Amino acid sequence: MTRTMASAAELVRDFVNTYDVEGDLDEFASPAELTVWLREHALSGPADRATEDDLALAVHLREGLRAALRQPPGGRAVEMPPDGLESVLSGLPLRIGITGIGPVLVPLGAGIRGGLAAVAAAVAEARADGVWARLKVCAEDSCRWAFIDASKNRSRSWCSMKVCGNRTKTRAYRARQGVNRRTRPS
Repeated sequence: MTRTMASAAELVRDFVNTYDVEGDLDEFASPAELTVWLREHALSGPADRATEDDLALAVHLREGLRAALRQPPGGRAVEMPPDGLESVLSGLPLRIGITGIGPVLVPLGAGIRGGLAAVAAAVAEARADGVWARLKVCAEDSCRWAFIDASKNRSRSWCSMKVCGNRTKTRAYRARQGVNRRTRPS
């Protein structure tokens, strides 16, 4: 399965966003829901059924990717993968396939694990195409929504300046005002 550069990044973003941190809503609340999500994204077949082990693997992959997409202060990319992500990825075997566009990673198997391996392959595609650096997680701790930074200089920190950026800046302003009120002479 090959994807365009944008769709590989979009798949990773959509996969990470299956858990809404702020609303505490998980699209992978059960193996059946994982199955539906993978089928809706053309990553598994109609006869495939996820198990509890598949669900645990999917959640670990999702949260490992969320941690990998988190940009530390200063905007420098994380060099090392988060703890556990390497072992999760090792459970999703891929092989190199040759297509009309060149070599691509393809899942070794089909089914649910094959669908999760396709998400891992999308990570590699996004990295190879230079889009990985544009995939980020919102800097607002209560949000952590994944987004694709389309800004010219790749400087976005929040999924939405109107919501998360405003919250962060308002908190910082209030904190500064609280400090200034206490230090001003009466």
